[in-house]
Amino acid sequence: MKHASAVPLAAFLAAALAACSQPAPPADNAPEVAGEPLATRAVMIGTEGPSLPACSSISRVKDGGTDVYWAPNETRAVKARLAGGARVSLCEAAENDAWFGIVFAAPGTDPDMCGVGKSVPGAREYQGPCRWGWIRGGTVRLGG
Repeated sequence: MKHASAVPLAAFLAAALAACSQPAPPADNAPEVAGEPLATRAVMIGTEGPSLPACSSISRVKDGGTDVYWAPNETRAVKARLAGGARVSLCEAAENDAWFGIVFAAPGTDPDMCGVGKSVPGAREYQGPCRWGWIRGGTVRLGG
């Protein structure tokens, strides 16, 4: 009796293993997204020159919070959400201040570790150790 039930169990396990080895579906099965392709644009620091801090202003997110995006004008994929009152460093403005490139510390970490309060020799992409992204203009209290 035990021998008869072992055959269906073996067949089930073989079918399960075969399903795991199937190739991934082709890329054309991915859902379509309207608009331009999703892009990432790193925030630039040091754009004001070597005699000023890498990022020009420490500001606070306005009440209600804000979403952080991967690039200016990209609103389909949210990179992070910041609560009202969160401290951010404004490093770059884009599209007539419609977007701000920011650097911000992870929750529970010291914002001074971001390193954007000191000068850098020339403009460059921010590489860490803190987080970065883009927020809409008007979502922060400047100099807050």
